[in-house]
Amino acid sequence: MKTNQELKNTLHQIDHKGYPAYKQLKGSYRFPNFILNIDHVQGDPFAAPSKISIQVEGKRAGFPPELYDTKEKKIALQDYLLRGFAGKIRDFSFRAKGSGKSGLMSVSNPGQEILERTGCQIDSRSGDVILRMEIGFPANGRTINSRELEKILFTFLPQCVEKTLFYQVLDAVKLKETAELAEDQTYIRSELEKQGLVAFVANGAILPRESGVSKRPMKRAVAFRSPKEMEIEMNLPNHGTIKGMGIRKGVTLIVGGGYHGKSTLLKALELGVYNHRAGDGREYVISEESGMKIRAEDGRSVKKVDISMFINNLPNGKDTKHFQTEDASGSTSQAANVIEAMEAGSRVLFIDEDTSATNFMVRDELMQRVVHRDVEPITPFVERVRELYEKYGISTVLVAGSSGSYFHKADCIVQMNRYEPMDITELAKEEAKAFPLPAGDTPPLEKPAFDRVIRQDRRFGADGRVKLKTMGMDGISVNRDTIDLRYLEQLADSEQLNSLAQIMKYMRMQEADGRRNIGEIAEAIVKMLKESGFENICGGGYLPGNLAMPRRQEIMACMNRWRELGIL
Repeated sequence: MKTNQELKNTLHQIDHKGYPAYKQLKGSYRFPNFILNIDHVQGDPFAAPSKISIQVEGKRAGFPPELYDTKEKKIALQDYLLRGFAGKIRDFSFRAKGSGKSGLMSVSNPGQEILERTGCQIDSRSGDVILRMEIGFPANGRTINSRELEKILFTFLPQCVEKTLFYQVLDAVKLKETAELAEDQTYIRSELEKQGLVAFVANGAILPRESGVSKRPMKRAVAFRSPKEMEIEMNLPNHGTIKGMGIRKGVTLIVGGGYHGKSTLLKALELGVYNHRAGDGREYVISEESGMKIRAEDGRSVKKVDISMFINNLPNGKDTKHFQTEDASGSTSQAANVIEAMEAGSRVLFIDEDTSATNFMVRDELMQRVVHRDVEPITPFVERVRELYEKYGISTVLVAGSSGSYFHKADCIVQMNRYEPMDITELAKEEAKAFPLPAGDTPPLEKPAFDRVIRQDRRFGADGRVKLKTMGMDGISVNRDTIDLRYLEQLADSEQLNSLAQIMKYMRMQEADGRRNIGEIAEAIVKMLKESGFENICGGGYLPGNLAMPRRQEIMACMNRWRELGIL
C-alpha cells in the first residue's frame, strides 16, 4: 500500500499528460484516517466515471457492535451512513472543473426503502466501513488536470469522510434509534407468522405519498387508524406497545369509493416487504416478505408456464400446461404471473382490480347465461382464490371497486372511507346473500408443474464480453436483449435493476446448466447472495457501488421476462 504523499507526487508527475496516464493511479493509498482505493480509472473524461472505494478501519470508525450485530441492524446502519455521505457530497460535486464528467462526485442516494447495498458495507467482525463511489477525473479536453483531482482527493473527499463515517462525529442518539427501529421492524415481521397474519399497519401510519413522482409522505394526510374489530397489539423490543390493523391469512377484500384510499393502502402493503426509514410514515407497515403484486401485463413474453389452473381448452388447441407466447393477453399474462409467483414461493398475492384483466378476475351471471361456461376457457380468479389459500396456503389481499363477487369468498372485508378503514365483513356478507354466485362446477384444481429448465448456452459470453445496461426503472438490457420490468411494481430502486442485470449475466454464464429448473437456479443464486453478497456474482477486479439487493421473487420474474432465454 502506498502513502497519500506518493499519490500526490504521481498526480504532479502526470499533470498535463494524455488522459490514459491517469491509469497509473490505480491502487491503494493510506490517508491519515482512511484508506483510499482507486479501483477503476475511466479511459476518457466523457466515459463512465472512475470507481473509488474508501475504507475506514473498525477501530477508527468506532461504531459500537450493538449497532450492527444483526443483519437488519447492519443494513440500517449502512443505509444511515450512506444517506449522510450522499447529503454531504452534494456540496462538492462539480466544484472541480473540466470537460466531460470532470469533477463529478456521486454515491448511492437511497430512497424511502432501506435496502442492502454495495454502496456502503460494514464488516460484521472487524467493524470496517467500506464506501464505494464514483469520481469524474478532471481533464481539459483530453489532457489531465491533476490539480483539480488533487482538490477532490485531498480536500473535498476527506471532509466528507471525516464528517460522516466516524461514530464520534455523528449523533449517537439517532444511530441508536436507527438500530432500534430495525430491531422493532424485524420483530413485527417475525410476529406475522406466529400470529397468523400477512401484514400489519400501525395506527398513526401515513400511507399517502406527496405526489405521483415523490415517495415522501404527504403533508397533512389522514393518519391510519385500525378498525377496532381488526386491531391487534404488539409489544416491540424498543418502541414498546404498538397497536394497528392486523391482516390475517386468507382472503382480504379492500373496497370503497374512488379516491378513498383503497389503492393507497394496497401500495403500502406491497412495499411493506421492505423496511422503511424513520419519518417515512410507513415505518411500521410490515408485510409478509414473499408477497407478490399481481397484475395484467399485456404483451409480455410467457415461456412454457402451466396456466391450466385458470385457462383450458383454447379454441386453437394450444397447450396451456406448457403455455408459450411472445405477446400475452391481459388474462393469460395475469394467469402466468400468479403461477410464477407460486413458483417463486410467494405466500400472499396483492391484487388491484384497476390493473387486472376483468375476464381473468370474474364473470357475472348474465355473461355466463349468454356465453355458457362450457365454451369459456377461463376459470376466473374468483373461483380459485379460496382454493389457493385452503390447498396451498397462499393468501390474497384484493382491492375491488366495481364487483361484489368477492364478498362471497372473502374472510375479511375492509371499506376505505376518506382514508379511514372500516370492517364491514358482516354487512357485506349479509347483503351478498341476495346476489348468489352463478351455479356451476369449477374444474378440479391441480398443482401446476414447476419443471421448466433453462437451456445451456456455451456461446453466451464466450468472448468474455457481456454488455449490460439499465434503463431507469423500465428494464435492463443484456447483450442488447431488452427485459421489460416496468410492471414489477415492488422494485423500489433502480439499483435493484443494476443488480438484476449482473445476476442475469451470472445466471446465463454459470448456472444455466440445462438440468436444473428455474426455481432451483434462483435458490442457488439467493443462497450465494446471502453468503457472500455480490462478490461472486459480479466477478472482475472490483465491486460496483451501485447495486441493491433484489428479492427472489424479482430475480425469478426477471428470468421469466427474458425473451431470449431458452427454456426447455
